[in-house]
Amino acid sequence: MRSETPRALQARCWRRRALGAALALALASPLAGAPGAWADVRRSDVVLGQTVEQRSMPASSCPSIDAQYAALVDGEGTLYFGRGLDARTHIASITKVMTAIVALETGSLDQEVTVSAAAAAVGESTAGLRAGDVMTLRTALVGMLVPSGNDAAFAIGETLGASMAAEGQDPMEAFVAAMNATAQRLGMADSLFSNPHGLDDGQFEAEMYSTAADVAVMCRHAMGFEEFAAIVDEPSATIEVSRGGEPAFLELTSTDELIGVYEGACGIKTGTTDAAGPSFAGACKRPAGTLFAVVLDSSSESQRFADTEALYNWYYDHRIDYKLAQSEVTATMEVDGQPREVPVVAEVSDGSWLDRTVKATLADPDQAVEVFSLRGNVSQSFELNEVVGAIRTGDVLGRATFYQANEVVATADVVACEDVPAPGFFESIGIAWTRFVGSFSGQPAAAESVVLNQTPLIYDKTPTVTS
Repeated sequence: MRSETPRALQARCWRRRALGAALALALASPLAGAPGAWADVRRSDVVLGQTVEQRSMPASSCPSIDAQYAALVDGEGTLYFGRGLDARTHIASITKVMTAIVALETGSLDQEVTVSAAAAAVGESTAGLRAGDVMTLRTALVGMLVPSGNDAAFAIGETLGASMAAEGQDPMEAFVAAMNATAQRLGMADSLFSNPHGLDDGQFEAEMYSTAADVAVMCRHAMGFEEFAAIVDEPSATIEVSRGGEPAFLELTSTDELIGVYEGACGIKTGTTDAAGPSFAGACKRPAGTLFAVVLDSSSESQRFADTEALYNWYYDHRIDYKLAQSEVTATMEVDGQPREVPVVAEVSDGSWLDRTVKATLADPDQAVEVFSLRGNVSQSFELNEVVGAIRTGDVLGRATFYQANEVVATADVVACEDVPAPGFFESIGIAWTRFVGSFSGQPAAAESVVLNQTPLIYDKTPTVTS
């Protein structure tokens, strides 16, 4: 990391003072957690489409991070958390994710990349390349993404840009144009790139920006490339380049400090400049799916990883297993060859009788669904069949559907958990006569079906106020 210029340092100090003042105000407000606790939870932070203030959320239910801009999305693009999502800011070397996307979409992994004198002289974070080095595009991508090599990024831009450039056009100009065209194609409306590495001062000072929301889109797209995902998941790498006609081996170490440390962490890219501040775009893959965390302009290089962990932990801490069959009424049913008590989720009318119902449970009485608690409470709907005749344990009597935030999260068959015989011949005659007589006085022809299953609250929206 380069040392900050006096002007940049002064600006950062003023920014941190402003943050400190905002933090003090937050700690004095009902949003604050335990007295004296360090927490940067802002009323404007967004949780699943609503601000913390709109949700009246206590600080204890919110992720505490130091970054000025952030986003947390899943593999489907659902936004779980956001801060300053659409504010334009510098993203430093996270720019290299777009460079990799363009390279993977337009180049061949085994084509040659040659390091020019200009590429070797870029400086700052490098892969240790020298002018004249020759390697495959895949090797150059490793050199760019693992140690955040500006030299490798520049070499990729020059090499691929040469095949994109119109007559008389500078190759790097053509490559950057491809980066911006790709950004627009992906819907990154608030992003502008001016080089393939993300340096933003000195000879590389130019208009460039992106947002936390756009970076999340970019990272989700990049991780769809198998080669990209494999490279950014490497804690270290050894690459081979041809140097003066002889093989040279370069040892590289990832700048991602979460790989191998945080469960599921699998990339993606760090970034730091005076203008951008310490930043990180990360991915975490667990059985429930892949999460993407974007942290821009945190207070230190170590804090950007702490912020990322805080976002991941917040998400996983609010993932719960919600049992679907929940009823105070139980019945004995044979499950997997053994008798056991199961919840009775419904009593289903047997239309062959006047007043008989069939106790029913879910096909799997232990069925549960993993949900994100802050998304809202679970609701249900039951569609029960018109049942007549003899019923046997296990017969399907209907279907239950469970929702969270109006989205289906689970479905289950409703099955009989007891045997109910059909009426005998004389019983049927008596039932038919009773129904005939009762029809004149409006008597019901059969018992009503009743749903007994409950959906306990998992998220209480009542505001929590601390004294």
